[in-house]
Amino acid sequence: MVLRARPGRDEGEQAVVHRLASARKAPKDVVERCRMVELSWDGWLVPQIADELRCSQKTVRRWLHRFNRLGPEGLEDLGGQGRKRRITEAERSRIVGLVRQTPPGRL
Repeated sequence: MVLRARPGRDEGEQAVVHRLASARKAPKDVVERCRMVELSWDGWLVPQIADELRCSQKTVRRWLHRFNRLGPEGLEDLGGQGRKRRITEAERSRIVGLVRQTPPGRL
């Protein structure tokens, strides 16, 4: 079965993908993913896209599936990744406040 990116739902969605694929100030990952979608729209197959962008075919398939399901929003990173905070913001503020004070017992 040949995997392709679905056509844009409207002109706005296509414009967003085209703009991001050639953006210089956008995150590199999002630019690369939009480029995958653009190449798929141009008729390129998954192995050709993977060779062009120097990534694995599995990566290309994953992002094309996600674009087909969620649209351009699916090409962005998911939030909530990484190590969770060990202290709350209130505890952090309290510690910073203590550090700024003069230590007790000094002249």
